[in-house]
Parts: sequence; structure tokens; C-alpha cells
Amino acid sequence: MSRHIARTTTRLACLTAAALFAFTAVAAKAPAPTADTIVADYLAARGGLAKIRSIQTLRQTGHVYGDAGRQGLVMRELKRPGKIRFEFTVQGVTAAYVTNGTEGWQVSPFAGDLEAKPMPEDALTEAIEQVDIEGPLVDWKAKGHHVELAGHEVVSGRDAYKLKLVLKSGSVRYEYIDVKTYLQVRTDSTRQVRGQAVHLTTTYREHKRVKGVLFPSVIEVTAVERPQKLRVVVDTVEINPPLPDTRFERAKKAQ
Repeated sequence: MSRHIARTTTRLACLTAAALFAFTAVAAKAPAPTADTIVADYLAARGGLAKIRSIQTLRQTGHVYGDAGRQGLVMRELKRPGKIRFEFTVQGVTAAYVTNGTEGWQVSPFAGDLEAKPMPEDALTEAIEQVDIEGPLVDWKAKGHHVELAGHEVVSGRDAYKLKLVLKSGSVRYEYIDVKTYLQVRTDSTRQVRGQAVHLTTTYREHKRVKGVLFPSVIEVTAVERPQKLRVVVDTVEINPPLPDTRFERAKKAQ
């Protein structure tokens, strides 16, 4: 009987010790991350603030693939402060959208516009939000944005932090940061298309390092509850190429 009691007591002691160890491990676990620490880890994973801030101009070129086998060429150029040029070419015909940070113009031959016209107000607002060459999470407080942790979500089979980003303009988007790699894997946003709100999901994959900074080489855009889907494969990323200011003035006539 005494041996049985001893064995029982030993088992209880082991279980108690295991339970206490587990409790201690949980109690000693690192505190939950904050939006600030997640953003800091994301910036470090991309290459660090110094390298990101050193980007004064940026050019990205690649191919875009749509539904029904449609495809074209895309190019995006950015220059501090607040300048962007986007070109989309299909079968030798190019559409161009440019802004110098305050005014915007577009040449859209696919819509029958062969001459440069002022960009619609909603499109200009959207373009200006896209001109942040380093991304809105860099120095977000100084830029007047607001970021908060809104939970977790599984993105492409991986756990990700969900950050709610409220831009200074009032626009809201959600950024998803991979828990393990701290890379940006998705953005949820709402854009105005022909006067209607369209909810977009943009995923980022296959990040590649250029001069110490990571950029996604595959970008997929899906419109929620709509059949449209675009896949962009970035072929080249150029950091600090020479870009004269004239590249961001009134768009030239369509080719």
C-alpha cells in the first residue's frame, strides 16, 4: 500500500511540476506585439530604414496578365516628393497616367482619349495616395497616418498580423504582415472605379532583394465579388535611376 501511495504521489508531483513549468513558460512568454513593434520588424525585414529612405527614385517594369489570356506591359516610376508615372501598353498602344503631386493627367486610348486630359478627381486622389515611394508604414506617425493591430488572419496558408491603416486622407486599408518573415503579404483596400466603391485584395509573393531592399516580384489583384483578376510579374526594379521632372508633367499623346 505504501508503495502504491508513493508511486501515486510521485506521479502527482511530476504532473504538478509539469503544470507549474507550463504555467511558468506561459507567464514568461514575451508580451504580445504592438503595431509599433510589428512595423519596426517589417521595416527591418525589408532592409532597414536607412536603405529604404535612401530611395529617391524608383522604376519598376514588368508584365500584367488578365482574364481571357489578355496581357500587356506595365511600368511605374516614382520620384520624391509625390511624383508618379504609370504606363500600360497593349499591342503597341500605351496609356499613361501621371501626377506631379498636385495635378494629374492621363492619356487613355483604350477609352478613346488620345490627348492628355486632366485626371478625374477621384483618380487623382487615388494616385496621390500611391506616390509614397517608401510606403505609408514608414514614418507613419509623422505622415499623419494611424496604425493599430486588428488581429490575425491566415493569408496563403500562413499566419499574419492584420494592421488597420488609416491614412491622413481618411482612407482605410488593411496591411497583413507575415508572423514569421515580417514581410508584407497582402493589402485590402477600397477604390473608386467609375464612381463606385470597389474592394480590392492585393497579395504579394516572391520577394527579391535589390540593393539591400526587398520588393515583391509577383503581385495579384482581385476585386471582391467581381470576376476581374490581374497578375503582375515584376521583371526589373531600378533604384535611383535618373528621372527628370518632365516625366511627371502633362502626359504626351498616345502612341
